[in-house]
Amino acid sequence: MIKINNAKYKISDNMTFFIPQLTINSGDCFAFVGSNGSGKSTLVKALANEQPLLSGEIANHFSRIAHISFEQLQKIIDEEWKKNNTDLLSEGEDDTGLTTGQMIQSDIKNQDLCDQLAKQFGISHLLERRFKYLSTGETRKTLLCRTLMSSPQLLILDEPFDGLDVDSRQQLALLLAELAKHGVTLVLVLNRFNEIPEFIQYIGVLAECKLIKVADRQTILQDQIIQELANIELLNSSQLPLPDEQPLYLADHLPRVILKQGYVQYDEKPIIQNLNWQVNAKENWQIVGPNGAGKSTLLSLVTGDHPQGYSNDLTLFGRKRGSGETIWDIKKHIGYVSSSLHLDYRVNISVKNVLLSGYFDSIGVYCATSDKQNKLADEWLALLNLTKQAHQPFQSLSWGQQRLVLIARALVKHPTLLILDEPLQGLDQLNRELVKRWIDLLIQKGQTQLLFVSHHIEDAPACITHRLTFVGDHKNGFQYDITSLLTAEVR
Repeated sequence: MIKINNAKYKISDNMTFFIPQLTINSGDCFAFVGSNGSGKSTLVKALANEQPLLSGEIANHFSRIAHISFEQLQKIIDEEWKKNNTDLLSEGEDDTGLTTGQMIQSDIKNQDLCDQLAKQFGISHLLERRFKYLSTGETRKTLLCRTLMSSPQLLILDEPFDGLDVDSRQQLALLLAELAKHGVTLVLVLNRFNEIPEFIQYIGVLAECKLIKVADRQTILQDQIIQELANIELLNSSQLPLPDEQPLYLADHLPRVILKQGYVQYDEKPIIQNLNWQVNAKENWQIVGPNGAGKSTLLSLVTGDHPQGYSNDLTLFGRKRGSGETIWDIKKHIGYVSSSLHLDYRVNISVKNVLLSGYFDSIGVYCATSDKQNKLADEWLALLNLTKQAHQPFQSLSWGQQRLVLIARALVKHPTLLILDEPLQGLDQLNRELVKRWIDLLIQKGQTQLLFVSHHIEDAPACITHRLTFVGDHKNGFQYDITSLLTAEVR
């Protein structure tokens, strides 16, 4: 068991995290929920014996402890790319890097168990693929499999359901329930109250870097409903800062995106094939489909970041790809958020400069910023409640706070096309509603259009008018349903 009394942990030079009292017995199933920046990551490290104790008492009798977090996943992917940077390969040189199967067995070698876990998570077909080329959801499943290889006594999962499609979330919840039945002590750290599995017995609530309440499931959920109803009323008063200059205007008759017979392949295997898709003015699209279907790949074609964009019949903002336009000609029309962008911000940069970089479509700020841009960045920081953290390193923020800053970065110039790839990962209920409010305000009051990817249908903002659905499976290939939500027509 774990028993904690009056424990204080250091978060930063001027912040601490406090646990008045907490007891987790062997076989218990806990969920801890709190807003972004409330100390959830510190709690995880404390329970895993990875956070130094400043004062108080902790007795932890678990000998095999395993935990998973966004930060861990980011670090693993970063290390794989550093070791195996394909940009440095000579012509004809083979790509390297761990396969998914090797990653699962990187700590414990057991092919039978690896195959069993991969089958349970539906990633058997990925075992021979390079880990660094997996989608966000696929990397999450791989890391979960790798962790379960050690048969831990205490399993701590920090946002385990984020990045997983609906079927994968259900599979994971069932698997965790089976682990609980076999006596594994489970601790889940979540932002979504509606993702707390049925087998969870106790819930702890965190606020202002303190564990403020621990009680049985029913007691906590009843309290939280009242709190969220009160908090969401605050959303009605939120307004967005202005852009630094007049947003770029495109005529309504000009389609934003035209893709004809779209085709992308990896290792001679098609990821996208025969996709005909057009985004017209005033259309806001939700893109849905299972992990690995090619949703993020499609978006990378639109942002100009995918090298196979040149081999496709692709027209962006009225200019055919490869007709002499630069990457900056494309990006000036776009605001963008994704897990890969989040990974790119491992550079040493302040919170404010991350926001300012949105005006320049760059990772970092490499030129002088105007007084107006600095003033507007300060307004965004106030909206995010991060004014005091303006000049602190971006990496010093919690994962959820980092994601909020990156969302604001995508919004600052009020772009023609706002591309959000799983933007709400790691955000608590209030911040998810807040971001959806910002998106709807931007769409209502300006010229911005939206491409939105999420595995959670309920995350889609109210402005969505069309849906592109990847239908099928990896073995037989994906087809595409294009639905107008205004007319309910499917093409």
